Amino acid sequence: MENPAGRREWLGLAVLVLPTLLVAMDMTSLFLALPQLSAELGASATEQLWITDSYGFVVAGFVITMGTLGDRIGRRRLLLAGGGAFGALSLVAAFSTSPEMLIVVRAALGVAGATLMPSTLALITNMFRDGRQRGKAISIWATCQFAGGAAGPVFAGFLLQHFAWGSVFLVAVPAVAVLLAAGPFLLPEFRAPASGRLDLPGVALSLAAVLLIVFGLKQLSVGEVAVPLAAIVAGTLLGAVFVRRQLTTASPLLDLRLFRNGPFTAVLVALVFAGVAMAGVGLLVTQYLQSVLGYSPLASAVLFAPMGLGVAVGTMTAPALTRRTTPATAIAGGLVVSSAGSLLLVFTDGPALVMAGITVLALGTGPLFALGIGLVVGSVPPERAGSAASMADTGNYLGGSLGLALIGLTATAVYHGVFPGGSTLAVDVTRPEVADQARHAFTTAVNVTGVIAAVLFAGLAMLVTTMRRTAPAAAPEPALAE
Repeated sequence: MENPAGRREWLGLAVLVLPTLLVAMDMTSLFLALPQLSAELGASATEQLWITDSYGFVVAGFVITMGTLGDRIGRRRLLLAGGGAFGALSLVAAFSTSPEMLIVVRAALGVAGATLMPSTLALITNMFRDGRQRGKAISIWATCQFAGGAAGPVFAGFLLQHFAWGSVFLVAVPAVAVLLAAGPFLLPEFRAPASGRLDLPGVALSLAAVLLIVFGLKQLSVGEVAVPLAAIVAGTLLGAVFVRRQLTTASPLLDLRLFRNGPFTAVLVALVFAGVAMAGVGLLVTQYLQSVLGYSPLASAVLFAPMGLGVAVGTMTAPALTRRTTPATAIAGGLVVSSAGSLLLVFTDGPALVMAGITVLALGTGPLFALGIGLVVGSVPPERAGSAASMADTGNYLGGSLGLALIGLTATAVYHGVFPGGSTLAVDVTRPEVADQARHAFTTAVNVTGVIAAVLFAGLAMLVTTMRRTAPAAAPEPALAE
């Protein structure tokens, strides 16, 4: 074991998981608070949509810039600045007095949140130079991320039963206080020795491209067509200009030559399409629990929690798998397990198979998120770790948005095909025979979603097996290479 991490590094990791938990919980906990805060603030349906989406839009748009900015100005500096801003803005959000104010604050929280994820992951690569220790640290980091996402709605439900809606934002304040107090002592500073100037035109191009594409995909998921497609086309064209610039400028925002590395590219593709499958399944299952089975939002959150907890368990056990097999085999095997879990949804007709299906599906993705993300950040020199981490985060966001749009639209088409008289994916009817037909149509949509997810995971398993032929020459460290 070379350059093993000591007590300070492991304590530093405990500090780094705090912002990871914050971002994950903030992405999921607001959904339960939305009805209460909308009633008190008088938010319209459109304003409610922007309250929930403005944060994710801005995070997706800024994460590439923040990952590279941390490489240039210092990752600890960016993390502490972003964490401090996140805490202050959370306090403002908790006491917002109008929908417009909350939308603006949520967007500002997105800018601050974009600094946290790539900074934490890049700092882990600096603190844990030994490959096996780094793999374990990234597994802990990923576990906290998905456990936070699963616990967010449950924790929010508890808070909303005892406190006002602003409490879902206030939980960030003490965590940020710990980060700011302990971070300067436990976290090392790192910046690229020859970082050059920040590519501001590249920043503008990447921000516009990602925002337009994510916006278009989100709007497709709610049934609009013309405007979302125009946004996606415009974003794609700007993305092409961004790629061309990155290949020609002296100080690129992203080093696109990394895509020549076979394992790096395979893992990023897998992260995107695993996000597609998981977001699509999550969308349909949460609606199924409420609309068809009749559970309350809080009960549905509890029943859905095994999906996030399954990923958490899978990420924690992933490093142990590499003692008996190669990382590529572990990732591919896990994706086969996810495919099998998806097939359980094909036969779903009640809560038991739904919970079993999402649990097995999520468990199988653990090696991808733990070992795959480790391979991505381990495939670059330390001075480019923030840029590589931002690529992984952007892949996750794009995959999630794509899943909500494409699988959501597919499920809607299936629903209308089985139940032509239904207007939405909801069972809001009074005649028993019509209600039964609507429930059957919705259940069929869940079954078809299971088929789509199973095919995606099986295809990704086949893709990842190509890493076996390329990983020995490309991967730089023993824990992640073959």
